[in-house]
This record gives sequence, structure tokens and C-alpha cells, in this order.
Amino acid sequence: MELLFLVLLSLHIAKTATEGEKEWCYLSQHCTHPSCVEPRLWNTVNEECGKEEQSPINIVTNKVEYKGDLKPFTFEGYNTNQSSDWIIVNNGHTVKVSLSGSAKIGGGGLQNKYKAIEFHFHWGTKLSKGYSPGSEHSIDGDRYAMELHIVHMKEDFSSTEQAVKDKEGLAVLGFFIKIGAKNEKYESLIEILKEVAIKGSQKKMLSLPLESLIPAKENLTRYYRYSGSLTTPNCHQAVVWTIFQEPIILSESQVVNFLEKLYFSENKTLHMTENFRPVQPLSDRIVYRSDVSVVQPPAKALLMIPTLIYLMSRLFQ
Repeated sequence: MELLFLVLLSLHIAKTATEGEKEWCYLSQHCTHPSCVEPRLWNTVNEECGKEEQSPINIVTNKVEYKGDLKPFTFEGYNTNQSSDWIIVNNGHTVKVSLSGSAKIGGGGLQNKYKAIEFHFHWGTKLSKGYSPGSEHSIDGDRYAMELHIVHMKEDFSSTEQAVKDKEGLAVLGFFIKIGAKNEKYESLIEILKEVAIKGSQKKMLSLPLESLIPAKENLTRYYRYSGSLTTPNCHQAVVWTIFQEPIILSESQVVNFLEKLYFSENKTLHMTENFRPVQPLSDRIVYRSDVSVVQPPAKALLMIPTLIYLMSRLFQ
């Protein structure tokens, strides 16, 4: 009996170890790495990825609800450079820049102040004519060329391990990126991409004020809010999501740099493209909107009363 127990225990440990060694990937990687686990099966890498409040989502605008306490954000330290250089890293899934936590956000309906700990991007791929979009979130089924995520955690926490145990431990600001005019403020960051072409490579660069990467503050009053998760394993459901309506503008050539300069692995066998998770079911969650500048339906109805009175008076003259 004792021997049988030891055999079963060994099998369990072996199975657990094997599961723990599973490598997750994006669907675009399957052609060169068929053994990796693509997004539809991420729950086999971590069971959190199969839960009901996952991200990203498709935001259906005629179903969102107005929430009056979603006021403008306060941005602290967003207008200054960090005291040390940024280190931009190709982690095999995206390019990421870790931050010191000196930049913080508050307001915006958040119950706490949050410090910025990192930012990264998601993007699509180039086609023979045009582009396949690569934003993770979508609006009424429409997606943008890219998406920027600035990740924050509650200022009292000292690690993400602490933060992910709290349902509101993380606050991510999501910005759509649209193709348009050249954005000079992104040039130094984009120029460094060729230096981090392969997985595991990293390069120092002079830090930039975070506000230089996002739309002007006065254009950040309209946004969507919902509760969700990280969009990569371990998919922890600990994120207060804010998706801004105002997009960042980059030129076509600037976007192409992400598609053509970066690779998923160390050997440059596959360009890093389509590094996004498909949208997840909304389930019972509610998506809220701020839209502080938009007249709400009851107010619109009141504004119509004088017009109706005028029309009625004309009708019975």
C-alpha cells in the first residue's frame, strides 16, 4: 500500500511539473512552435485564464452604462522624466519598459492611488494591402492598429504578487493606437526597437515623460471602465480596466517598426506579430462610461420639450 501511494504521488508530481513547464504563446507562433499553448488553451497553463472575468473584451457601446463618479484622472509625475534610464526589453511576447513607480494616478473613479510599474504594446500584422489590426480590446467589434497598456498597482503594495491577490490590486490604462500622422514623441522609443530585436535582449534609453506617450490630458475625460484580468497568463482577475476613447496617433512607418523589427525568439525565425489575446466573454459584468461631456438621455429629453411646444403651437395655429 505504501509503495502504491509513492507511485501515485510520483505520477502526480510528474504531471504537475509537466503542466508547469507548458509554454504559452500567441496563435501567430504556431507555425514555427506547434508545441506551445495558444490562447484558447491558456486555461491549461493556468486555470485563472478560464475564469469568467477575463480580458480583453469587446465593448458594445449601446450597452454600456453611464457612471457619474468616473471623473477625470489626476496624473502625478506623468510630466517628468524618471531619475534613471528606461530599460526596454523584448520578453518574447512584447516589448516592455519597467517603471520606478514615481508616476501615479488617482481620481477617475478609483478608490485608491496607483503607481505606474510598466508599459507594453500589442499589435497586429502587415498584409499585402493594409494591416490586420492588433489592439486587444475592440469597440463594437472594431479594433485599432495597436494598443498601449500602462500598468499600475496600488501604491501601498511592494510587488505584483501582492497586487494580484486583491481584486482591485492593479489598474491598467489602455490606449488605442491609430495610424495617422507621424508622432515625433515616439521616435526615440521606436528607434531603439532594432536594438531589442530578439527574445531576451534589452537596451537602455533615456526616459520620457509618460504624458508624452499618451493623448493630451484634456482629451482623457472620456473612457470605459470594467473589472477584468491581465491579458497574459497567469490571467489574474485583479485589474481595474480603463479604456480611453481618444486614440494615440502613430504614422504607418512607425507602426511598421513594431511589425518588422521584433522577433518572438532568439533566432529570428518569426517576426513578432499579432501578439494579442482574442476578446473574452463579458459574462455578467457591466461596462461603464464616463463621457462627462455628453448630455445624458434624461437631459436630452428635457431639451426637447421647448421644441415640442413650438411644433405643437405651429400645428394648431
